[in-house]
Amino acid sequence: MENENKLKNRTIETYTKDMAKAIENDKGGLIKKIIHEAEEHENQKKNLSPDSKKNRIFIIVSFTLILIALVVLFFLIFFRKEINTVPVVSQSVSIIFSDKTEFKAIDGLTKDKIAETFLSEVKNTKVKIGGVEGIYLTENQKVVGFKRFNEIIKSNLVLGENDFFSDNFLLGAFKSGLSSVAPNIGDPFFLLKVRSFADAFPLMSNWEQKMLYDLHGFLGVNISPTTNYLFTKNFEDGIIDNKNARILKDNDGKIILMYVFVNDSTIIISDSEEATHEVVLRVNSSQIKK
Repeated sequence: MENENKLKNRTIETYTKDMAKAIENDKGGLIKKIIHEAEEHENQKKNLSPDSKKNRIFIIVSFTLILIALVVLFFLIFFRKEINTVPVVSQSVSIIFSDKTEFKAIDGLTKDKIAETFLSEVKNTKVKIGGVEGIYLTENQKVVGFKRFNEIIKSNLVLGENDFFSDNFLLGAFKSGLSSVAPNIGDPFFLLKVRSFADAFPLMSNWEQKMLYDLHGFLGVNISPTTNYLFTKNFEDGIIDNKNARILKDNDGKIILMYVFVNDSTIIISDSEEATHEVVLRVNSSQIKK
């Protein structure tokens, strides 16, 4: 047993001497290079180890980010109906050029409130003198067409199932600067598109008896003992801006309401000759451009 231990010790001693001698004689540095690579490999193993402080921080941060992403995804899937979105209003093609465009939501409003909203915008229009503001009413974030508008205000204009009136119409304000009340308020107008004069005239004529009743709030005409007679007064033929018109005047000859046939497919409803003149110019201008 003792001889075996002596033999092992001699073998280890001989191996150690041989290694030391080999290192001394390693002129090309091969052994040193092998040792250096072994040390680098060991350091790399330490860096990649999950037990290292740097890697533990990285794992924790990564896990936290994944958890946050999962929470956000959960809310997007299960609570997407509650996410606020910017309303996008569906627009109509403007019949004439407007210097300013305004959208007024009328969801759930009564006829009187709708008229009040429109008239307030007309009186407070920000366009310059000589400018036109287009005013669109919206419902459920969509522009209200003429047929729907006719229903909302419970108009006595009978449209029936025909397509004599286009759904594309315009409410607007024109600032003439000539108002007797204040120079900065606008004059209201309606601009309608029809299939033809022959189709629209009988319907407009039948509407005359109730037209002021349907539109008085939009024109600022109050129902009172002094204005009651206007609601039963007959329209008369007239010429406005060289166009055929039907006009309702008070006892002093002032225009209370009129509708003017600009051409075979366009009708203006207003109480202002100045607004009618400007809209006629813009209708003709838009037709020339086309």
